[in-house]
Amino acid sequence: MSSGTYLWSEDQFLCSICLDGTDTVTTPCGHNFCRTCITKSWDGSSVYKCPLCNKHFTAKPQLKTNTLLSEVVDQFRRDAHQQAVKPGEVPCDICTGPKLKAIKTCQVCVLSFCQTHLEPHLTAPRLKKHQLMEPVKNLEDRMCMEHDRPLELFCRTDRMCVCSLCPVLGHNNHKLVPLREESEGTKAKLRTTEAEVQKMIQSMQMKIKEIKESVKISKDAVDREKAGGVRVFTALKESAERGLKELLKEIEDKQKTTEKQAEDFIRDLEQEIFVLTKRSSEMKQLSQAEDHLHVIKSFSSLKATTPTKTWTAVRVRPPPIDKTVARAVAQVGEEMKKIIKEAELKRVRQFAVDVTLDPDTAHPKLVLSDDRKRVEVADVWRSLPDNPERFSKCVSVLGRQGFSSGRFYSEVQVKGKTKWSLGVAAESINRKRITPLSPQNGFWTVMLRNVDEYTACADSPVRLHLQPGPGKVGVFVDYEGGLVSFYDADAADLIYSFTGCSFAQKLYLFFDPCNNDGGRNSAPMIICPVNRAGR
Repeated sequence: MSSGTYLWSEDQFLCSICLDGTDTVTTPCGHNFCRTCITKSWDGSSVYKCPLCNKHFTAKPQLKTNTLLSEVVDQFRRDAHQQAVKPGEVPCDICTGPKLKAIKTCQVCVLSFCQTHLEPHLTAPRLKKHQLMEPVKNLEDRMCMEHDRPLELFCRTDRMCVCSLCPVLGHNNHKLVPLREESEGTKAKLRTTEAEVQKMIQSMQMKIKEIKESVKISKDAVDREKAGGVRVFTALKESAERGLKELLKEIEDKQKTTEKQAEDFIRDLEQEIFVLTKRSSEMKQLSQAEDHLHVIKSFSSLKATTPTKTWTAVRVRPPPIDKTVARAVAQVGEEMKKIIKEAELKRVRQFAVDVTLDPDTAHPKLVLSDDRKRVEVADVWRSLPDNPERFSKCVSVLGRQGFSSGRFYSEVQVKGKTKWSLGVAAESINRKRITPLSPQNGFWTVMLRNVDEYTACADSPVRLHLQPGPGKVGVFVDYEGGLVSFYDADAADLIYSFTGCSFAQKLYLFFDPCNNDGGRNSAPMIICPVNRAGR
C-alpha cells in the first residue's frame, strides 16, 4: 500500500505491554515501551531481552525517551479527543475502542463512519459507488421492516417509503419514484413554502415597522397635544389670574371711594358740630346775661343760624361688588373661550399643506394665476381639451395634491365675494354634469349665496348664521377620523364640522368661485400661506 493511502493507527505507537503510551522509550532493537513497563520487566533479572522480539542484550540497555514518538502519540490523543463523539452526535459503527464522531452514513452499508473508517468509501472503486449522506441515528428506521432492506423508493400512491422488493410484493402497479426524486420535489415545495413564509415574515416585519411608526406618530401627536394643552391652560390660568387681579383692584377702588366719601361726610359733620358747639356756648352765655336789650337783639341772630345740611338722609353704602364679580367672571369666561378657539385653530394649523390648483381640472371659464394659488371667473369660455378630469358644467377646480390618509389643513381667502363654494371632494365625483354638493355625491363643502346666506352642504343642508361672514376660510380634514371642519381663520371660530365621515378615495380641495354676476362677484379665491405659529 502506498504511503499516500496508508492509514496510521495510534495502536502502532503504544506500549505493547500496557497498551498505553506514557513516557515512551525505545530499546536498542527499535521497539517502544513505557519506561515503567520495560523497567519492571527487567527488574530482578540478569537476562535482558526485548519482550516483543526476544532479542537478548549483554547488558542492561540505557533507555532514552523517544521524544518524537511521544509527540506523535500525544497528537493522536488530541485528535482522538477532538473527534470523540459528543452527546447528540452520531457515533462511528466501526470503532471498537472509544467511539469517534461519524461524518457520513452509507445508505448501502447502513453504517456510519468516522473520518478514518470512511477512507475505503473514498478510495475503493466498488465502495465509491455507495451513496453517502450526512450522519444519521437510528439506521433501523431506514430499513424496510418487512424485507430488511434499505428504503430506496417512495410510493406516491400510498405516500410511504418502500424498499426495492416492496413493488413486487405489496405495491404492484403503484406509482413509485426514487427517494431522491421525491426528495427533490419535496425540497422544491419546501422552497416555495419557505419563500411564502419569508413573505409572511417580511409582511409581519413591515407591520411591526408600521405599528412602531404609528406609535411614534401617536407619541408625537400626544406630545404636541400635551404641549398645546399646557399652553392653553397656562393662558387660561394667566387670564384668570389677570381677571382676579383686575377684579380685586376694582373692588378695592370702590372701597377706597366709599371710604373717601365717608371721610368727607365725617369732616363736614365735624365742621357742623364745631359751629353748633360754638353757637351753643354763645346761647348759654346769652341766657345768663343781665342786659335785656342785648339778649333780645342777639337771640334773633343766633336763631337764624341753622345747619348747612340735613344729615338724616345721608348714608354710606357698601359698593355693589356682587355685579362686579359676575361681570368679571363673564369677562374671563369670554376670554377663555377666545383662548380655546385660538388654541384649536393653532392645533389644526400644524397640519398645513402646500396646495396648488390643478389646471387640468379647471372649468374653461376659470383663470388661474401663474403660481396656481388664485382662481377667478372670466366672461370668456376658453378653448381647452375636454379631458376626463375637467369640470364641464360647474365653474369649479380641484387642488392638484390628493390625500388618502392623515390630516391636512389649508386656508382660502373669499373676501369680497358674494357667492362661492369651498371644501373637499372625492376623486370619483362626476365632473361632466351639475351635481348637488353633498357627502352622498362625494362633496363636503360650505357655500355662500346672496351675499350673506351661508349653508353647510350636508345631505340635509344646514343654514349657518355667520355675522359677519368670514374673509378667510380654513379647511381641515382628518382622514382616519372621518372629520371635515371649516373655520373662520381670522376670528378663530368653528363654522361647521362634518363628522362620522367614511372616506375610501383620495380627497382633493374643491373650489367653486361661481359666476361673477356682472362684476359683483369678481373677487378671486386665493390659497393663502398658513402661519403655523399663530394668527
